[in-house]
Amino acid sequence: MDNHSGVGVIDKTAMLLGALEGGPATLAQIVDSTHLARPTAHRLLIALEHHHLVDRDPTGAFILGRRFRQLAASVGEDRLVAAAQPVLVALRDRTGESAQLYRLHGEHRICIAAADRPVGLRDSIPVGTTMTMSAGSAAKVLLAWAEPEIVHRLLEGARFTATDLARVRELGYAESSAEREAGVSSVSAPVWGTGGSVIAAVSISGPDERLTSHPAERHASAVVDAARHLSDLLQRTRS
Repeated sequence: MDNHSGVGVIDKTAMLLGALEGGPATLAQIVDSTHLARPTAHRLLIALEHHHLVDRDPTGAFILGRRFRQLAASVGEDRLVAAAQPVLVALRDRTGESAQLYRLHGEHRICIAAADRPVGLRDSIPVGTTMTMSAGSAAKVLLAWAEPEIVHRLLEGARFTATDLARVRELGYAESSAEREAGVSSVSAPVWGTGGSVIAAVSISGPDERLTSHPAERHASAVVDAARHLSDLLQRTRS
């Protein structure tokens, strides 16, 4: 395959990024593998570092930057949303309640897909809404399987405890009532990605006069089924 596009700086940049695909590399190692002049390689690497396309590891070696992770997450989120929408519609129709999909976003969670109950009293969460991680069943699901340092940081001030999160892991779902908002109950379950990581939470929410203060008694199985179905869909589309 011809790796020359005719735009020299792009070709050289692609060579540098390709040299980092295998892991951390020093400037000398990069120069040796790409055959670029040392000043040229260094100048381009510093420019890439400025844009977070290249970073450094603790030893000072060059590595692929966090911008690639952000871009990959954006691509993955698009695929997740596309797969989730019919699952949320089916969950809404099965339970009669509004359904949502949340992802952890920094120290908050964000609704990235939703299917609202069409009529009557409902809990409507517009796509793009940023919500707290200190309350609600989706927050508990997203934290229950999160990295320990994230859990430790976000549990401070939360309306649930580490013991509650352990219970969520045991059950495979979470419920809440009047935790995020008075009069609102919810049930959530984890969506699993590759490597055994939880990438999102499927939820239903609605007024507690319908869902009661223990909404999982009636709706946990439907929410868990929907989350499992979405996890399976994502696994199949990767293969």
